[in-house]
Amino acid sequence: MKQKLFHKGITPVRVLPLGYLAVILLGTALLMLPAASRGAPLSFLDALFTATSASCVTGLVVVDTGRLFTPYGQGVILGLIQVGGLGFMAVTTMVFLALRAKISLRGRVLLAEGTGTGRVQGVVRLCKQMVALTLSCEAVGALLLAIRFIPLYGWGQGIWFAIFHSVSAFCNAGFDLIGGYRSLTPFVSDPLVNFTIMGLIILGGLGFGLLLELSHRLKARRRISVHGRVVLWCTAILILGGAALFWLFERNNPATLGSLPVQEQGLAALFQSVTCRTAGFNTVEQTGLTEGGKLLSCLLMFIGGAPGGTAGGVKVTTVALLFFAVRSLMRGRQEAEAFGRRFSQNALLRALCIFLLALLVLLAAAMAVSLAEQGTDCGDMAFIDKMYELISALGTVGLTIGVTAQAGVISRLVLCLLMYLGRAGILTIALAFGHEDRDSAIRYPLGELMIG
Repeated sequence: MKQKLFHKGITPVRVLPLGYLAVILLGTALLMLPAASRGAPLSFLDALFTATSASCVTGLVVVDTGRLFTPYGQGVILGLIQVGGLGFMAVTTMVFLALRAKISLRGRVLLAEGTGTGRVQGVVRLCKQMVALTLSCEAVGALLLAIRFIPLYGWGQGIWFAIFHSVSAFCNAGFDLIGGYRSLTPFVSDPLVNFTIMGLIILGGLGFGLLLELSHRLKARRRISVHGRVVLWCTAILILGGAALFWLFERNNPATLGSLPVQEQGLAALFQSVTCRTAGFNTVEQTGLTEGGKLLSCLLMFIGGAPGGTAGGVKVTTVALLFFAVRSLMRGRQEAEAFGRRFSQNALLRALCIFLLALLVLLAAAMAVSLAEQGTDCGDMAFIDKMYELISALGTVGLTIGVTAQAGVISRLVLCLLMYLGRAGILTIALAFGHEDRDSAIRYPLGELMIG
């Protein structure tokens, strides 16, 4: 039986933002139930913030996830994280396949838009592979984490902790059940927990398409695509370069790395560099970072991971393409080039739009928060602390410097909006609700502007 999934008046590019909004509202309603929390039920604002953070795989929290929520509430959060990580359309498609319903052409177009492939052919098969890959990575991660968590917390709680943190890490969510807003700081010197979490974060941040490409092309011994090479090179440079810079900034800071032995300093610096790629876990206190450490964290959070995965940010390919364009211009060339390939002007224009829109949204949010928090404890915090929190929200990272805990209602709503924009995609929302230009076929005479 052919299913009519969506009203024909809703364009594919509009379904994704509306779908994430529906997931957030459903999660809010479920988290407000008395069964979800220990003690009094969650207020609407706290439930909305938690549901937004979970479904947008961010990790910013206003209540202690490990201590306030019951197993049911933690299960709801885990479900929102999984939906947010896989994507709204991928989960919807799997539900319809489980019900043995046919996926219409319109549904396939929506799925192609949601997965970022842009191709309708084979998109359902790709969706199945994405789900299988996700569950496989999360299962391996859970088994490794169980080795550490079962002796610490017992069989039942240890297995649940292993599953929750594995899913949260692969989906780059950053939610934890340790309690006391400590994240993974008790495991700062534990190689098993650190490398397992880092491995899951990196795999989720590379993008499903690239992971599947690597598995297929390495078996066939075929060359990796230009997209894959750009993502892998940028990921390696940002992680290793970020770790080295973090160590330089924080090695003498007793509030972060200074109190650790040298080998543990390297591990903590590497984890900080990886987690800033939109994961949200932390093994050192973020409030103790130096100004240089905070600035570096902001830069890594703003860039984020690769497209088509669980990571946020403006994406490494966006920044890489802008870098290629600048390099080509400095060499006197007319087109952006790298790895023996040139890139289209449309791709460059999209990258520039995403970059500028993200900057404009951050500036507007900073002004709104500064205005809303005048005369409060949050308003007295340093500007870089506020920007740290805002970039963490827009990049769907989840690292916090303490602003979220002290922020008022308006500021928390701003953070919710940033998390939503970061997950649904700023450019996607701009295209979804922008006005269609009926004069797009008209070409005007060439104009000249003085630049520089």
